[in-house]
Amino acid sequence: MPEGDVVHQTARRLHAALAGRALTRADFRVPGAATADLRGRTVTEVVARGKHLLIRVAGGLTVHVHLKMDGVWLIRPAGGTPPRDHRVRLVLANAGWEAVGRSLGVVELLRTAAEDTVVGHLGPDPLGPDWDPAEAVRRLAERPDQEIGDAVLDQSRLAGIGNIYKAELLFLRGTHPWRRVRDVPDLPGLVDLAHRLLAANRDRTGHITTGDRRPGREHFVYGRAGRPCRRCGTPIRRAEQGPPGRARIAFWCPRCQPEA
Repeated sequence: MPEGDVVHQTARRLHAALAGRALTRADFRVPGAATADLRGRTVTEVVARGKHLLIRVAGGLTVHVHLKMDGVWLIRPAGGTPPRDHRVRLVLANAGWEAVGRSLGVVELLRTAAEDTVVGHLGPDPLGPDWDPAEAVRRLAERPDQEIGDAVLDQSRLAGIGNIYKAELLFLRGTHPWRRVRDVPDLPGLVDLAHRLLAANRDRTGHITTGDRRPGREHFVYGRAGRPCRRCGTPIRRAEQGPPGRARIAFWCPRCQPEA
């Protein structure tokens, strides 16, 4: 699933192509919105909230999109051959540009005034204009028995953190993924680092946490199970973490991230 920085990048690309222009095409290929007609309406803005995209349209309407695991937006000059790909879920176009949403996990049309029904549960977004680190710390601390690896992925605590940043954040903080929130000594420091990691990558391709952009050198532990830790040489471990059906893979160094 795309991390929050990728969703914010996508929002900026869509905003640049669509905002301030009247739609000449709005093709919803999903149940519940297939008959919606937004032609002639102007896109006012496109914003990201955590991993959600909100495409606001004149007249008080919002197209709510979540990329889920495989969603992607293709932006191209208008006037090309209409996409016939069965994975396309939404096409929005104006006189200059066409945005094609493929394999989108969620596509729905709602009143802008009702956006809180889909994003109101989210915690502070490290890349959002309303970023509030103190509120993020407060929300994490509300569930002291939660494993920190699950807590940082809980979008109601922090919005936008995904599995890559979970692994890298906890490594850089020397925190074992299964440590309880109550046993993490410096939650404000963890929250601050989460913000800095996402901010460092919001304007570039890829998630670089080591400072090394060379292929295969971008991460400390994510995707490196069995390979030596870049700090101490201990083999990186991996295991599933989380409830059945929603478990995610955790990566960690057992020496740099001790259990206690």
